[in-house]
Amino acid sequence: MSAVAVTVAGLLSLSACGGGGGEKSTGGEQAAKKQVEVFSWWTGPGEADGLKAMREIFQKQNPNLTFFDAAVAGGSGDKARALLSSKLQADQPPDTFQGHAGAELQGYIKAGKLEPLNSLYDELKLKDVFPQQLVDQLTYEGNVYSVPVNIHRSNVLWFNPKVLKAAGVSAAPKTVEEFITDLEAVKKTGKIPLSIGSEWTVVHLLESVLLGSLGTDGYNALWAKGADWSNANVTKALDNFKTILSYAGAPQDDWQPAAKQVADGAAAFNIMGDWAYGYFHNPPDGGLGKKSKEDFDWAPSPGTDGTFLWLSDSFTLPKGAPNRDGALAWLKVAASKEGQDAFNPKKGSIPARKDADKSLYQDYLAWSLEEWSKDKLAGSIQHGVVANDAWKTAITEAVGLFLQSKDVAKLQQALVEAAKTNNQ
Repeated sequence: MSAVAVTVAGLLSLSACGGGGGEKSTGGEQAAKKQVEVFSWWTGPGEADGLKAMREIFQKQNPNLTFFDAAVAGGSGDKARALLSSKLQADQPPDTFQGHAGAELQGYIKAGKLEPLNSLYDELKLKDVFPQQLVDQLTYEGNVYSVPVNIHRSNVLWFNPKVLKAAGVSAAPKTVEEFITDLEAVKKTGKIPLSIGSEWTVVHLLESVLLGSLGTDGYNALWAKGADWSNANVTKALDNFKTILSYAGAPQDDWQPAAKQVADGAAAFNIMGDWAYGYFHNPPDGGLGKKSKEDFDWAPSPGTDGTFLWLSDSFTLPKGAPNRDGALAWLKVAASKEGQDAFNPKKGSIPARKDADKSLYQDYLAWSLEEWSKDKLAGSIQHGVVANDAWKTAITEAVGLFLQSKDVAKLQQALVEAAKTNNQ
């Protein structure tokens, strides 16, 4: 708890110092009204480039508004959400903030912290251009509460073709069992079989292993009321998780250095969302400048072919936003075809809109667009689709303890208790 307190205190200090990427205007009340504080966790290569591209459109369309980038560093946004929670509790919301579509937003909605966006959806006819299943995830009791800017795929296996070839592995593994065999083959070469980052990346790994072990229907059933997390199939999936983790290298600080180990040929595999593509592919001033199919390649994470484990970044309108009109101006850019087509190719994601310019989405992104159009869907745990913040926190704590104990029975029991407590 003291470590959490220190972290939050540090974040509050960072925010007060304008450490999120810009400096707050100090030109008095008039300047404050013109400033638009956009809160996100997009600070790394690829994601920051995408935000910058959308910001340029915003500034061109709104010359009388000043964009303030209040981004907080940290993959998956865990640190950002800790700071955001403290700001909302103190009734000091940013003008708009990033949130994952799905269960993650429901805590803010139930606490009365967000304004519905029905009128904006009607004005821009957004229900005609967003997929229905995505609108459903953004809707609570008949009201829609955020604007999605993209679709990400969580279940992507990134690998280095040269490292696999040296290990005698001819193709990406299609099943969990094949994956374990290939990890062992890489281990014998002296390379890192699987790279991982900080604790949240292990939860990210867990969701792919659960999906690959249980199948789409079995995975989706875990999030239904009264779901049975104690059954033998879940036990087997967690045993697979333990075995796969036994091949992991030393944890890196975050997802980027873990992904870089694959791109540089130090590691064979990494299971990470497709934001990694922007990091791998973008030029060196915003990424690694690597060549796909040579320096890196991709496949569905083992056992998940035919299922899109999805998440979506979206922006909200907090109640009491200091610059409500400015926030709405940002939401219009985030919702627009121009904004999404500028943002997503750099971010490594595909657009939420159905009418985007498909010619802009090449290589991995063209593959992802095709998969999104035909795959079954399953929602991400780590990235807010199927589990609310309290449930996800309980899962993260269970995984953290498992990393120390390696006790599958204790992990499963903790997951059973987390479901009983939070899936009401």
